[in-house]
Amino acid sequence: MAVTRGNDSEQLQRDPLAGLNPAQRSAAVYGIEPGLEQAPGPLLIIAGAGSGKTTTLAHRVAQLILNGADPRRILLLTFTRRAASEMTRRAQRIVAAVRRGAGPGTDVRDVTWSGTFHAAANRLLRLYAESISLDPSFTVLDRSDSADLMDVVRNQLGLARKAHRFPRKATCLSIYSRVVNTQRPLEECLDTAFPWCETWEPELKTLFAGYVEAKQRRHVLDYDDLLLYWFHLMSAPALAEMVRANFDHVLVDEYQDTNALQASVLLGLAPDGSGLTVVGDDAQSIYSFRAADVQNILDFPAQFEPAAEVVTLEQNYRSTQPILAASNAMIGLAKKRYAKQLYSTRPSAQKPRLVTTESESTQVLYVVDQVLETRESGVELKQQAVLFRASHHSDQLEVELGRRNIPFVKYGGLKFLESAHVKDALSLLRWAENPRDAVAGFRALQLLPGVGPTIAQRAVDHVEDRDFALDSLSEFAPPAGARTHWPELCELLGRLRAKATDWRGQMAMVRRWYEPHLERLYDAAHVRLGDLEQLEQIAGGYPSRERFLTDLTLDPPEGSGDEAGPPHLDEDYLILSTIHSAKGQEWDTVFVLNAADGCIPSDMATDSPEHIEEERRLLYVAMTRAKNALHVVHPQRFFVRQQHRRGDKHIYTPVTRFIPESIRERFEQVGHTGPNPADAAVPQAAAKIDVGAALRNMWS
Repeated sequence: MAVTRGNDSEQLQRDPLAGLNPAQRSAAVYGIEPGLEQAPGPLLIIAGAGSGKTTTLAHRVAQLILNGADPRRILLLTFTRRAASEMTRRAQRIVAAVRRGAGPGTDVRDVTWSGTFHAAANRLLRLYAESISLDPSFTVLDRSDSADLMDVVRNQLGLARKAHRFPRKATCLSIYSRVVNTQRPLEECLDTAFPWCETWEPELKTLFAGYVEAKQRRHVLDYDDLLLYWFHLMSAPALAEMVRANFDHVLVDEYQDTNALQASVLLGLAPDGSGLTVVGDDAQSIYSFRAADVQNILDFPAQFEPAAEVVTLEQNYRSTQPILAASNAMIGLAKKRYAKQLYSTRPSAQKPRLVTTESESTQVLYVVDQVLETRESGVELKQQAVLFRASHHSDQLEVELGRRNIPFVKYGGLKFLESAHVKDALSLLRWAENPRDAVAGFRALQLLPGVGPTIAQRAVDHVEDRDFALDSLSEFAPPAGARTHWPELCELLGRLRAKATDWRGQMAMVRRWYEPHLERLYDAAHVRLGDLEQLEQIAGGYPSRERFLTDLTLDPPEGSGDEAGPPHLDEDYLILSTIHSAKGQEWDTVFVLNAADGCIPSDMATDSPEHIEEERRLLYVAMTRAKNALHVVHPQRFFVRQQHRRGDKHIYTPVTRFIPESIRERFEQVGHTGPNPADAAVPQAAAKIDVGAALRNMWS
């Protein structure tokens, strides 16, 4: 929906709601009166897939400002900074168009409280740090650093040396995170999500207590702490009142993806719902593995007295009507949901296809043939996507794409901040920012030759024993291999800590010091150096080291030189993506792989009705990514590799239970057998040779 661009400015000046359909208009203006003498009541906007929720929310922000709201007292919470920026930018365009020629006024750019939950929490915790006994100079650990610290405590407690398998650091962190974000007892979380770890409950409690103490001793917070501290801040009535005094209006995007902590924080910000607007779609709640709880959006209206207003957006601007008819029929079988029927003004004679193939191999051949045929009809590869439930479901497809020389990009993989060389450089800045951050110091010290984990731990302990004074490192006796580099490290840390050192040049200082070590530690150093130069450019846009480190941790870039290979010179490429990664995206043509029971729903997610319903929503998300063509592919036969035996076996699978016979009339049902192997040419035998005799003669 392009309702606020270019030539629309004059129309917006006449009508600020120009281009919105009736439901969107209703949502944009609900409860908003000129002067805003009274804050609007609680509002839930159920925004179906492709129904223009970003446009609607941007118009609501604009309506608040145009009717007298102070932009500095609007809190806009999203799950990505990009989404917050996009909404703010659209609202700014609307307000600017309406006010053109009307003289100066408040600007949407003054909406300074716009961003992710974690970013907002970070700002508030630094503002109210002293009130909650928190050092305002805390640093934030990313997931991998949190896992490393968990591992340190795990080893200190001797849990790594148990006779029986104790959970690894990543599993321990996942368990801890689930307990925090669901606000449920450890015993219950183990039972529902980590049953094989149930026998370790007492040891895990000890580990988590040690992990919390270790973080507090180092003045560091992990991702979960940001929400947990904010939750406790809002649990103290006097402090909650102080926080609420900052905001008149709170708007939340993707509310179906919130967890128990986030929902509690929002209720603390608006106990009676005044000024609270949440937007989401229960049918797209697919992140329970991150502790998201669909009940938050299902129960929202009943949490207030009187109940919250519910406005449903049903007009879809993405897909053709046959695709929506099939998607509606499939999700309509869900046991609990907000009733809605998506519709489109884009008719089409082409129903989505439900394709049955003999096997995974013929599924791959069908998809590749259709991709090429669609490309020849004028649809670029980039406008086509192949979606799947689990990353390994595309293995055979990737091989065939390579064989046919079809370029593709697969969503996922190593992220920018997970690259070793980037983490190395940032560890120096993080240690300078917070000398108590032993995880950062432990990593930074091991960049020097001859310094391993044992020496690094001794040096970190040396600093801790001297009240975390980094200049005391000059008194530490380094190993012989690091002796020539030690003074340079001490000098660098001293300059980074010095108040007289301008922040804007610090990343360059780190890069220059690190460059010779980068060449020693890693291959393709010139490629990795490009990442550090990119970091330097990013750092230049931040007013302080603390803001840079925090924002980079909470909202990291995606690219990484660690993945770099030969340059990609093709003009086009096919998109491969897990369904979870595809949420929020759209393509002209979509192929959904492995629409069979055991894959969708995954055989790992059929242990409860709630998990099965989430799998249904996952298929709904996949289907509603398609604009013009949808192919749902069901291979009848899967080969299962047998370990410790010779050969493989195959199994037959039914089509996914989410597309029963009763709704298949919504699809064009197609059978695809692929080429008959018997038709393949048989190579003619050439002259025979006795290879066995030749091999025997090698040793005669």
